[in-house]
Amino acid sequence: MIDKERLFLFEKAPIKKSVWELSFPTIVSMLVVVLYNMVDTFFVGQLQDPNKVAAVAVATPVFLFLMAAGNIFGVGGSTFISRALGKKEMDKVKHISSFCFYAGIVTGLAGSLIFLLLGEPILRTAGASDYTIGYASGYLRIIAWGAPLVVISNTFSNLVRGEGAAKTSMRGMLLGTFANIILDPIFILPSFTIGKITIPLIGWGVEGAAFATVLGNVFSVIYYIVFAVSDKSIMSLSLKEFKMRNGIFSGVFLIGLPASLNSVLMSMSNILLNNVLVSYGDIAIAAMGVAMKANMLVIFIQIGLSAGVQPLLGYSYGAGNKERLQATAKYTMKANVLIGFVLSIVYMFVAPTIISVFINNDEVISFGTLMLRALMISPTFLGIMFVNEFAFQAMGKAKESLLLSISRQGFVFIPVLFVAKALAGLNGIILAQPAADIASVFISLWMYRNILRKDPILSQSQR
Repeated sequence: MIDKERLFLFEKAPIKKSVWELSFPTIVSMLVVVLYNMVDTFFVGQLQDPNKVAAVAVATPVFLFLMAAGNIFGVGGSTFISRALGKKEMDKVKHISSFCFYAGIVTGLAGSLIFLLLGEPILRTAGASDYTIGYASGYLRIIAWGAPLVVISNTFSNLVRGEGAAKTSMRGMLLGTFANIILDPIFILPSFTIGKITIPLIGWGVEGAAFATVLGNVFSVIYYIVFAVSDKSIMSLSLKEFKMRNGIFSGVFLIGLPASLNSVLMSMSNILLNNVLVSYGDIAIAAMGVAMKANMLVIFIQIGLSAGVQPLLGYSYGAGNKERLQATAKYTMKANVLIGFVLSIVYMFVAPTIISVFINNDEVISFGTLMLRALMISPTFLGIMFVNEFAFQAMGKAKESLLLSISRQGFVFIPVLFVAKALAGLNGIILAQPAADIASVFISLWMYRNILRKDPILSQSQR
């Protein structure tokens, strides 16, 4: 059974308490994801070679495809588990978690095979030039060997959160990230100097960054497996509990695929952006790569707040508690708007300093500052869209979740990118993402309003 503390947060605690109790660990977890993405770029940047930084920028969107695969089973399974808990269907929780675990392993192995066989052409498509392809290929080759670990780690961080154990999800991600941060300089840098003492390190450069990332995921996966087989978890990893029928497969995939598609489109939009920027040189690609990673700090805090309340939204929906669901969504939107506004103002002032932390190159700093300030136009409003997106997933609204997933990075961003480039060149390219973000916020609000009006559960009176 679900423990009393989690049940209290789901059913009776004040909205403010429930939101922050569930969301704070998730926000920390999202910051961990940002660190995962930033530390590689930071330490590779210490090699003072823009081509190596550009190589990591090119390989990162490809790496995110593995995160997308994890989202199929992580987000899809997590929201399904939350709704099952709301309906008190404990056996179904075990079937869902076992299915997601083994399906994630198979998917990760498939990713390994694809990256090992087709890594170089994929990276060429992603925008790798003759100067960066060697570094990027080395990075992706090592990531490929650890692909199942990346998928399972991302899957578990969501599944654990789905049963209300947000702090456990956070601890697992922190463990992997701290391992990555410690190992990155050891594997990337050739040496480390303290005063007059120089300590020799492994010095594998870009490939070292990939190796540290894989090892970080090893630690996270071990931690999550230990939790999942303990008495503290409702989940099961037993093959005996593995089921695909009775709505398990469809329940996971109907929500997991749109969530995964969001990550896929994020990767594809970055790939497309790199290809559009390639005519402006590898410096522009490196600068946008750094700016996008710096921007992730703001975006992932908002995503963390939104993802944190997803189990509460799913439980409330499963229990038919319309009032609690709406109050949670409204409070979270207000909090996200405030967070986005404050952080955007801060970033506008310190953008050059942030970019220079990653690499001490005047051209990259100049381009990156302009790009980062442009990206800060939309976060004040963007948090509203994230709340709606996770609410749709929590309620099992596959169609709406899919439509919103393909809006921001898909059918809105792509045409805006090409139109903006045609009208304003590089400046247009830089402004394309914030313009697409703001348009997507209005789309999400329209969709949320329609769901509240038409959904049979939400239209019922409070139980």
